[in-house]
Formats: sequence, structure tokens, C-alpha cells
Amino acid sequence: MILVTGASASGKSAFAEQLVMKSGRERRVYLATMIPWDEECRKRIERHKRLRAEKRFETIECPVDIEGAMLPKRCVVLLECMSNLTANELFRGDLVHNDVQAAEERIRRGIARLMETAGELVVVTNEVFEDGEKYPEETERYRRLLGRLNIWLAERAGTVYEVLCGIAVKVKQPGIT
Repeated sequence: MILVTGASASGKSAFAEQLVMKSGRERRVYLATMIPWDEECRKRIERHKRLRAEKRFETIECPVDIEGAMLPKRCVVLLECMSNLTANELFRGDLVHNDVQAAEERIRRGIARLMETAGELVVVTNEVFEDGEKYPEETERYRRLLGRLNIWLAERAGTVYEVLCGIAVKVKQPGIT
């Protein structure tokens, strides 16, 4: 697994796509976690699908329950992104709302399943603690959960990059922790 992190609009998604393109694997899956809440989101999603199709990505919409995502064996998967997935799992309406432990367990099981199934996995996540702001408790629960998941992912990833102003900086590589 490769983890790509950075601030919003830092260039991390473009960098993660480049990693997938360089993987050499024939099957490229984009596991998309954004929920189309409104017309603007729907247009953005459609634009992104068109751009990814040109790069031969198969898009699988999976805003929750990534453990059940049906993937081709030994493909390369780009999970975009942990921030959306975390919010979707934490605030989903079909289960107990705000059950942090259950959301964390579902996400961890899903990531473990992706690591078993995919030949390679690239995960994009956001840094959410850089602004130093204090938010309402519900938002703080989300931020703490995403922070724990980011640490968990980084521990398991062979390589971790932080993207700053479009420049990827390798902060962990295989054999060096």
C-alpha cells in the first residue's frame, strides 16, 4: 500500500493517479467515495469520470462499505479519498449515527480486504489538523477518527508521501520507518 497525504488542493490526487499510471498493471480501478449531494457534486463527479476514463480507469462508486467492493484480482486500486469515506461511514443514516468505533472497524476491515484483493493499493487522505481551529464536537469526532485512521494507514503502508504545493515528498519508504 502507498499512502498519499496532504492539505486540500495540494495536488495529492493528481500525484496518486500518476503512481497508478506508473504501476504497470493493466487493470486500474478508481474506488470513488464521494456522495453526489447536489448538482455541483454530480457535475464534478462526471467530469472526473471522463478524465479517468481517458487514463483507462474503471470507476467503482463506493461511498461506504468498501469491504464489499467487487474488484478484479491483482488490479491496482486508487482509493479516493479517506476523508470522504470516513465522513460517509461516520455520518451515514442507515446505521447508528456517529458510532465512531463501528465506523472505524468498517473502514479498517475494508482497507484490509482491499490489500488482500488488489495487487497494489494507493490511498489518498487529507491532513485535517493543520488549521489549528476548534470545531463543534461532531466535527472533532470526525477529525480524531480520520487522524487515527491516517496513523493506522501510515503504519501499514510501505511508502508514504506528503504532497505540498504539487510536490510529493517521500516521508516513509520500504525498509525505513
